[in-house]
Amino acid sequence: MKIKQNDKVLFIGDSITDAGRDRLNKTDLGQGYPLLVAAELQALLPQKKLTFYNRGISGNRLIDLKNRWEKDCLDINPDIVSILIGINDTSHQVTKSEKIDLKEIDKFEENYRFLLKSLIQRTDARVVLMEPFVLPYPKSRMNWRRELDPRIQIVRKVARDYQTDLIPLDGIFNSAGISNGYSYYTGDDGVHPTVAGHGLIKKAWLECLKD
Repeated sequence: MKIKQNDKVLFIGDSITDAGRDRLNKTDLGQGYPLLVAAELQALLPQKKLTFYNRGISGNRLIDLKNRWEKDCLDINPDIVSILIGINDTSHQVTKSEKIDLKEIDKFEENYRFLLKSLIQRTDARVVLMEPFVLPYPKSRMNWRRELDPRIQIVRKVARDYQTDLIPLDGIFNSAGISNGYSYYTGDDGVHPTVAGHGLIKKAWLECLKD
Protein backbone atom coordinates (compact mmCIF):
# COMPACT_ATOMS: atom_id res chain seq x y z
CA MET A 1 0.00 0.00 0.00
CA LYS A 2 1.29 3.43 -0.95
CA ILE A 3 0.69 6.79 0.68
CA LYS A 4 -0.29 9.46 -1.83
CA GLN A 5 -0.53 13.23 -1.78
CA ASN A 6 -3.43 14.61 0.33
CA ASP A 7 -4.61 11.14 1.37
CA LYS A 8 -7.45 10.90 3.87
CA VAL A 9 -6.78 7.96 6.19
CA LEU A 10 -9.66 6.49 8.18
CA PHE A 11 -9.30 4.13 11.16
CA ILE A 12 -12.59 2.49 12.08
CA GLY A 13 -13.70 -0.24 14.46
CA ASP A 14 -14.39 -0.81 18.16
CA SER A 15 -12.80 0.22 21.48
CA ILE A 16 -9.29 -0.80 20.39
CA THR A 17 -9.48 1.88 17.69
CA ASP A 18 -11.60 4.29 19.76
CA ALA A 19 -8.93 4.43 22.50
CA GLY A 20 -10.71 7.10 24.49
CA ARG A 21 -11.23 9.63 21.70
CA ASP A 22 -13.52 12.62 22.20
CA ARG A 23 -16.39 11.79 19.84
CA LEU A 24 -17.59 15.41 19.90
CA ASN A 25 -14.30 16.41 18.31
CA LYS A 26 -14.19 14.93 14.80
CA THR A 27 -10.43 15.46 14.56
CA ASP A 28 -9.55 13.72 17.83
CA LEU A 29 -7.59 10.52 17.21
CA GLY A 30 -7.78 9.08 20.73
CA GLN A 31 -4.81 7.74 22.67
CA GLY A 32 -4.09 4.54 20.75
CA TYR A 33 -2.59 3.26 17.52
CA PRO A 34 -4.39 5.73 15.19
CA LEU A 35 -2.67 8.60 17.01
CA LEU A 36 0.69 6.79 16.90
CA VAL A 37 0.42 6.07 13.16
CA ALA A 38 -0.71 9.61 12.37
CA ALA A 39 2.07 11.14 14.48
CA GLU A 40 4.79 9.15 12.75
CA LEU A 41 3.52 9.62 9.21
CA GLN A 42 2.87 13.33 9.63
CA ALA A 43 6.36 13.78 11.05
CA LEU A 44 8.00 11.75 8.29
CA LEU A 45 5.89 12.97 5.37
CA PRO A 46 4.87 16.60 5.99
CA GLN A 47 4.87 17.26 2.26
CA LYS A 48 2.05 14.71 1.75
CA LYS A 49 -0.50 16.85 3.67
CA LEU A 50 -2.22 13.78 5.11
CA THR A 51 -5.50 13.89 7.04
CA PHE A 52 -6.43 11.27 9.64
CA TYR A 53 -9.79 10.26 11.07
CA ASN A 54 -10.70 7.96 13.96
CA ARG A 55 -14.19 6.49 13.91
CA GLY A 56 -13.76 3.69 16.42
CA ILE A 57 -16.63 3.27 18.88
CA SER A 58 -16.21 1.24 22.05
CA GLY A 59 -18.47 -1.81 22.26
CA ASN A 60 -19.26 -1.95 18.57
CA ARG A 61 -19.94 -5.24 16.83
CA LEU A 62 -19.80 -5.61 13.07
CA ILE A 63 -23.53 -4.95 12.73
CA ASP A 64 -23.06 -1.61 14.55
CA LEU A 65 -20.27 -0.71 12.15
CA LYS A 66 -22.47 -1.62 9.21
CA ASN A 67 -25.30 0.57 10.54
CA ARG A 68 -23.05 3.64 10.71
CA TRP A 69 -20.94 2.86 7.64
CA GLU A 70 -22.53 5.53 5.46
CA LYS A 71 -21.95 8.38 7.92
CA ASP A 72 -18.66 7.31 9.44
CA CYS A 73 -16.93 5.96 6.34
CA LEU A 74 -18.51 6.52 2.95
CA ASP A 75 -19.43 10.16 3.58
CA ILE A 76 -15.78 10.87 4.41
CA ASN A 77 -14.74 9.39 1.05
CA PRO A 78 -11.44 8.16 2.45
CA ASP A 79 -8.41 7.21 0.39
CA ILE A 80 -7.27 4.58 2.90
CA VAL A 81 -9.58 2.64 5.23
CA SER A 82 -8.23 0.56 8.11
CA ILE A 83 -10.77 -1.81 9.72
CA LEU A 84 -10.42 -3.66 13.03
CA ILE A 85 -13.63 -5.30 14.27
CA GLY A 86 -14.84 -8.62 15.64
CA ILE A 87 -13.84 -9.06 19.27
CA ASN A 88 -17.19 -7.78 20.55
CA ASP A 89 -19.02 -10.18 18.22
CA THR A 90 -16.91 -12.89 19.84
CA SER A 91 -17.48 -11.86 23.45
CA HIS A 92 -21.20 -11.40 22.86
CA GLN A 93 -21.62 -14.92 21.50
CA VAL A 94 -19.42 -16.51 24.19
CA THR A 95 -21.63 -14.92 26.83
CA LYS A 96 -24.79 -15.88 24.99
CA SER A 97 -24.10 -19.55 24.21
CA GLU A 98 -21.60 -22.36 24.83
CA LYS A 99 -21.91 -23.51 21.21
CA ILE A 100 -20.93 -21.83 17.96
CA ASP A 101 -23.89 -20.30 16.16
CA LEU A 102 -23.07 -20.95 12.52
CA LYS A 103 -25.78 -18.54 11.41
CA GLU A 104 -24.00 -15.77 13.32
CA ILE A 105 -20.71 -16.68 11.69
CA ASP A 106 -22.33 -16.59 8.24
CA LYS A 107 -23.91 -13.24 9.07
CA PHE A 108 -20.51 -11.90 10.11
CA GLU A 109 -19.10 -12.76 6.70
CA GLU A 110 -22.13 -11.34 4.90
CA ASN A 111 -21.85 -8.02 6.75
CA TYR A 112 -18.09 -7.80 6.25
CA ARG A 113 -18.54 -8.32 2.51
CA PHE A 114 -21.18 -5.59 2.51
CA LEU A 115 -18.64 -3.12 3.88
CA LEU A 116 -15.97 -4.00 1.33
CA LYS A 117 -18.35 -4.16 -1.61
CA SER A 118 -19.69 -0.69 -0.79
CA LEU A 119 -16.15 0.67 -0.60
CA ILE A 120 -15.37 -0.67 -4.06
CA GLN A 121 -18.61 0.72 -5.49
CA ARG A 122 -18.46 4.13 -3.86
CA THR A 123 -14.78 4.97 -3.38
CA ASP A 124 -11.30 4.30 -4.70
CA ALA A 125 -10.02 3.56 -1.20
CA ARG A 126 -7.12 1.25 -0.46
CA VAL A 127 -8.13 -1.07 2.38
CA VAL A 128 -6.25 -2.52 5.33
CA LEU A 129 -7.98 -5.31 7.25
CA MET A 130 -6.70 -6.25 10.70
CA GLU A 131 -7.50 -9.52 12.43
CA PRO A 132 -9.35 -9.31 15.74
CA PHE A 133 -7.25 -10.88 18.47
CA VAL A 134 -7.28 -12.25 22.01
CA LEU A 135 -4.49 -13.34 24.34
CA PRO A 136 -4.83 -16.25 26.81
CA TYR A 137 -4.57 -14.04 29.88
CA PRO A 138 -6.65 -14.47 31.92
CA LYS A 139 -6.89 -18.18 31.08
CA SER A 140 -10.66 -17.93 30.62
CA ARG A 141 -10.00 -16.05 27.39
CA MET A 142 -9.07 -19.40 25.85
CA ASN A 143 -12.84 -20.04 25.74
CA TRP A 144 -13.14 -17.19 23.25
CA ARG A 145 -11.09 -18.97 20.60
CA ARG A 146 -14.02 -21.08 19.41
CA GLU A 147 -15.87 -17.89 18.42
CA LEU A 148 -12.89 -15.79 17.39
CA ASP A 149 -11.04 -18.24 15.15
CA PRO A 150 -13.86 -18.56 12.56
CA ARG A 151 -14.07 -14.76 12.39
CA ILE A 152 -10.33 -14.48 11.83
CA GLN A 153 -10.67 -16.95 8.97
CA ILE A 154 -13.43 -14.80 7.48
CA VAL A 155 -11.26 -11.67 7.66
CA ARG A 156 -8.51 -13.57 5.86
CA LYS A 157 -10.92 -14.87 3.24
CA VAL A 158 -12.46 -11.50 2.42
CA ALA A 159 -9.00 -9.90 2.35
CA ARG A 160 -8.04 -12.41 -0.31
CA ASP A 161 -11.30 -12.08 -2.24
CA TYR A 162 -11.23 -8.27 -2.26
CA GLN A 163 -7.43 -8.05 -2.59
CA THR A 164 -6.96 -5.85 0.47
CA ASP A 165 -3.94 -5.61 2.71
CA LEU A 166 -4.10 -7.88 5.75
CA ILE A 167 -2.38 -7.43 9.11
CA PRO A 168 -2.40 -10.71 11.10
CA LEU A 169 -2.75 -9.13 14.52
CA ASP A 170 -3.81 -12.32 16.31
CA GLY A 171 -0.56 -14.02 15.41
CA ILE A 172 1.50 -10.88 16.02
CA PHE A 173 0.06 -10.35 19.51
CA ASN A 174 0.25 -13.98 20.56
CA SER A 175 3.82 -14.33 19.33
CA ALA A 176 4.90 -11.19 21.17
CA GLY A 177 2.99 -12.30 24.27
CA ILE A 178 4.78 -15.64 24.34
CA SER A 179 8.13 -13.83 24.25
CA ASN A 180 7.43 -10.96 26.63
CA GLY A 181 4.35 -11.84 28.67
CA TYR A 182 0.72 -11.50 27.61
CA SER A 183 -0.18 -8.77 30.10
CA TYR A 184 2.61 -6.59 28.71
CA TYR A 185 0.49 -6.11 25.58
CA THR A 186 -3.13 -6.37 26.79
CA GLY A 187 -3.05 -5.80 30.54
CA ASP A 188 -5.46 -7.90 32.59
CA ASP A 189 -8.17 -8.61 30.00
CA GLY A 190 -6.40 -10.15 27.00
CA VAL A 191 -8.10 -7.73 24.63
CA HIS A 192 -7.45 -4.03 25.18
CA PRO A 193 -3.92 -2.98 24.26
CA THR A 194 -1.53 -1.36 26.67
CA VAL A 195 0.75 1.39 25.35
CA ALA A 196 3.07 -1.40 24.19
CA GLY A 197 0.15 -3.16 22.51
CA HIS A 198 -0.85 -0.04 20.61
CA GLY A 199 2.79 0.36 19.66
CA LEU A 200 2.73 -3.18 18.30
CA ILE A 201 -0.27 -2.35 16.09
CA LYS A 202 1.39 0.86 14.92
CA LYS A 203 4.54 -1.01 13.99
CA ALA A 204 2.58 -3.63 12.01
CA TRP A 205 0.53 -0.94 10.26
CA LEU A 206 3.59 1.01 9.15
CA GLU A 207 5.29 -2.19 7.97
CA CYS A 208 2.23 -2.79 5.81
CA LEU A 209 3.06 0.49 4.04
CA LYS A 210 6.61 -0.69 3.35
CA ASP A 211 5.33 -3.92 1.80
